Amino acid sequence: MTHLLRILFISGLALQGCTPSKPVRLGAPIEGYSHTSAAINRFSVNGGGGPNLAPYGYGGGQMCCASLPVKWHPGLTVVVEWVKDPDPYASANWPPLGTDGYRAAYKLHAAKYTRHRAVVPVVQYEDLGIVNVHFLPCNQVAVSAGTTYPGRPDYPFHFPQKMQEPATCPES
Repeated sequence: MTHLLRILFISGLALQGCTPSKPVRLGAPIEGYSHTSAAINRFSVNGGGGPNLAPYGYGGGQMCCASLPVKWHPGLTVVVEWVKDPDPYASANWPPLGTDGYRAAYKLHAAKYTRHRAVVPVVQYEDLGIVNVHFLPCNQVAVSAGTTYPGRPDYPFHFPQKMQEPATCPES
């Protein structure tokens, strides 16, 4: 009988090695908020794409995914990259859509887009949740990644929806 118990004990230990470990990182959905008069034509967090953002707008739903650690740690940052259209309503005065004039106007307009990249600290979170990216004046960005969301008292940021660009921005 002791031989059978040894086999069962060793088999049990072997099976423990087959138990899946808890993940260290997960893909978290991304949402965005523009607090400025510019449109954010596209953005990404650690390479995961976020939705387009209208001026002073919310990002029209979640996109997938930004890879982040399940547990927050001091010094945690993400890389946010974005393309900004400083004059999102310019097309109101363009020639009709589909014409050569429209394509030419678009080409001139798109040349004025600006591209940005920032390494941004992530606010402390208890549980990994939605990655919320806030685009602020002067090409500043704030990022949270917890289970709370804008408008709740426990949300870490309380930015006004409409923020004006100052006459001059501080040096980064």
